[in-house]
Amino acid sequence: MATAFITHPHCRKHDMGAYHPECPERLGAIDDQLIASGIGQHLTHHLAPAAKVSSLARVHPMEYISHIRSSAPVSGTVHLDPDTAMNPHTWDAALHAAGAAVLAVDLVLNRQAENAFCSVRPPGHHATRNRAMGFCLFNNVAIAARHALEQHGLERVAIVDFDVHHGNGTEDIFRDDARVLMVSTFQHPFYPYSGTEDPTPNMVNVPLPAGAGSQLFREAVTLRWLPALEAFRPQMVFFSAGFDGHVEDDMAMLRLVDADYAWVTQEIKAVADKYAEGRIVSVLEGGYNLSALARSVVAHIKVLSGL
Repeated sequence: MATAFITHPHCRKHDMGAYHPECPERLGAIDDQLIASGIGQHLTHHLAPAAKVSSLARVHPMEYISHIRSSAPVSGTVHLDPDTAMNPHTWDAALHAAGAAVLAVDLVLNRQAENAFCSVRPPGHHATRNRAMGFCLFNNVAIAARHALEQHGLERVAIVDFDVHHGNGTEDIFRDDARVLMVSTFQHPFYPYSGTEDPTPNMVNVPLPAGAGSQLFREAVTLRWLPALEAFRPQMVFFSAGFDGHVEDDMAMLRLVDADYAWVTQEIKAVADKYAEGRIVSVLEGGYNLSALARSVVAHIKVLSGL
């Protein structure tokens, strides 16, 4: 079995305006680097379906889903918050982003793929149960995790979030769900200024100071993440895969490099191989320097696929 690569053209039609860092070109850069690296031919490529409303409703209240749908403009752009906007294609893009994550779970748990990477936008980990923020509308990784728990009957899943920003939406959704362990690193203090006050026992949040690089990141993974994951023994692992902690990404101030993303993927893959039959679903979050994003995604996928 190969790694599944899941995306959809609608994800490139979502556009929040000129000069917005969360831009359609992000997915094109990833595709170009997959070709340039030669690994694209070793993946199985899938078009993401639109997520069913019932899948979204495992995470978000129906009132919120209806609000997002009714907010979509017929033309132009409408802002849900200062950072997060919708154009006429955003609703479809968000459905396909969530649908990619659901399909990834089905492919991996049905043994049709070894693991999966979802190259989608808009991202999701800042979306709380009832609020869009931080470029995010629906929490794609949370929707996938709930699908694994409630549709496939798993009892324990882990979410690994190495985005430079704390995944406040994912924590909001799962803070009281003992079936889910979330481990994360993030720059702090930094947007969304959360993750450090009274986390519940299933949240292993490791804030990193501005300027932190490979050493502090790898210490956080080795000393904090891995013991928690070993004790939890997840049956499936999800990555909230944000690459905006890269030293070349000027959206933040961490100093990670391509090799750090390969290393952390290998460390988490070893946990998944030990406890979860290798079952991993990775969902794209941040990463705004196009070259660093594309190279880091390829480093991540190379480890997932064993290439």
